[in-house]
Amino acid sequence: MSKRFTRRNIVVGAGALLGVGAVTTGLVYWKKLGPLPVRAEAPDLASARRDFRVPPQPGAPTLAIATGAGGAAALAERAVVALGGLGRFIARGDVVCVKPNIGWARTPGQAANTSPDVVAYLVRAALAAGAKRVVVTDRSCNDPVRSFEASGIAAAASDAGAEVIVPGPEHFVERAVRGRILDSWPLLEPALSADKLINVPVAKHHGSAKLTAAMKNWFGVLGGERGRLHSELDVAIADIAAHVRPTLTVVDATRVMVKNGPRGGSLDDLVAKDTVLASLDEVAADAFAATLVGLEPSAVGYLALGEALGLGTRDWRSLGPVRV
Repeated sequence: MSKRFTRRNIVVGAGALLGVGAVTTGLVYWKKLGPLPVRAEAPDLASARRDFRVPPQPGAPTLAIATGAGGAAALAERAVVALGGLGRFIARGDVVCVKPNIGWARTPGQAANTSPDVVAYLVRAALAAGAKRVVVTDRSCNDPVRSFEASGIAAAASDAGAEVIVPGPEHFVERAVRGRILDSWPLLEPALSADKLINVPVAKHHGSAKLTAAMKNWFGVLGGERGRLHSELDVAIADIAAHVRPTLTVVDATRVMVKNGPRGGSLDDLVAKDTVLASLDEVAADAFAATLVGLEPSAVGYLALGEALGLGTRDWRSLGPVRV
């Protein structure tokens, strides 16, 4: 194990430390239990939603797209500043969770996870805005310790001042979701107990969902047997996105995996897009991200479901995006 994981501000949960993968366990239970039923009625959003949003500012932009040179951190800063900076969203004394995609034991150059530079910028900016504490966490698909280490996110976030939590089973608590397929489910408590929640996905191709970016990134707060959800993946993605309404979404699209996602591995799967977008609308963020992967937003089933649930619009152009 790396010395990085002996630091006081990196917490490794029981099970994760031993390499006990919840995903492996989930696949076993999926075979035993089979897929979950889908309810006909729409999710009960009012009673179930975990809403981390701040009151809107009339006339303020809701989508900013930064492109060009300078690197991932600089692009993230330009996009966030164009929306008013993190001071628009974070109050002094807040506990902030920055939730990247740390799904895979891949290096930053392989672009299967969020850029560690984007994560580190957001940690520093949240602390500068007055956050009392910043937590960085995600549920990995590969071995969690290897994923947090290989991605570069554990080291970068820790160096920036965050508390990094590599979750074990004790970090998940059964909560009511009340969606069409997710009625109740174990959820990642360090993320959902924060005062503010920043969703920081990477945009890439996904073999089952076609796209993974903002809405799909919420699968990283799900414990339990996630494999059971794959038979109705679009519905499950919409359910968890309806349950968790973030303070802000920042999408890393600096190097985009346009095929063989979500794990990838070959540099031939990547296209340099040199883009980071910040948005208050996850559906719009995903619709724009889809275009970078080479997809029409209409081809991504969960975007239509998210729009129908009132989570945002697929017509990202209608938001009048600020380009910086």
